[in-house]
Amino acid sequence: MTNIVVDANVAIKWVVPEIHSEAALRLQGGDWDFLVPDFFFPEIGNILWKRVRRSETTLANALEDLEALMGLPFDVRRSLPLMPQALEIAVETQQAVYDCVYLALAATNSCQMLTADERLFNAVQNHSLASHLLWVEDLPSKS
Repeated sequence: MTNIVVDANVAIKWVVPEIHSEAALRLQGGDWDFLVPDFFFPEIGNILWKRVRRSETTLANALEDLEALMGLPFDVRRSLPLMPQALEIAVETQQAVYDCVYLALAATNSCQMLTADERLFNAVQNHSLASHLLWVEDLPSKS
């Protein structure tokens, strides 16, 4: 299996049809070990809460989507040890620390982070860790 860090904005596309969902779903067809930081599920919950608040879904559907994601084999890693590196990356790229934790997790595990966050992807292109970031549409069809 190949390690890959999965950003919450990619994983949500597995249960919520939206732009880049088709590309994100290709990740499920490969031989991947999904690494995520420990705040991944609260972040997923927040995305679902916003969808309910905007009347894009019901609470019952959001709970189903959450349960579906909770049933997947994620390798949850502690974010605390990643914080110094994440803060450095955030300052250097002017991106949110919680987004940079995902990138620090990828760098620490010598793998890539898959994202659908265009702002983050563009901000990291000239950073030394750019090789650890993969755009969702650039994911190969099979691992």
